Amino acid sequence: MRRLCTFYLDGMLFGIDVDAVQEVLRYQAMTPVPLAPTVVAGLINLRGQIVTALDLRRRLELPERPPDLLPTNVVLRSTTVGASLLVDRIGEVLEVDDESFEPPPETTQGTARELILGAYKLPDQLLLLLDLKKTLDIGTEVHA
Repeated sequence: MRRLCTFYLDGMLFGIDVDAVQEVLRYQAMTPVPLAPTVVAGLINLRGQIVTALDLRRRLELPERPPDLLPTNVVLRSTTVGASLLVDRIGEVLEVDDESFEPPPETTQGTARELILGAYKLPDQLLLLLDLKKTLDIGTEVHA
């Protein structure tokens, strides 16, 4: 059994290990970061700790979030740099069986394919498991 924190992006269900999550927060005002990689949405102040907010839609090369949809912050546990993943909405903590895990679906393309470890077949949908280490490796592509 594996416990996953789940969230939605563009109607799809994603998950990361629940142990990697510090907390989930409603939308926080962000300070833009000039010349940051394109996936960096900005910085948030979390009780005095500066946390980098990464837009998972951009990281996975999904369509931009509609302007009327404020993202939710999934703040990650970290011993070094604070990071938050911006998601459309939070799901539930789910326990999944290892037997229901499969390699990434063939329909997954581009960067998303590189960042997804695989999928769990749930009764009504697929739960895509993110490779958190690769997801946080944002490289150096910068805003124009």
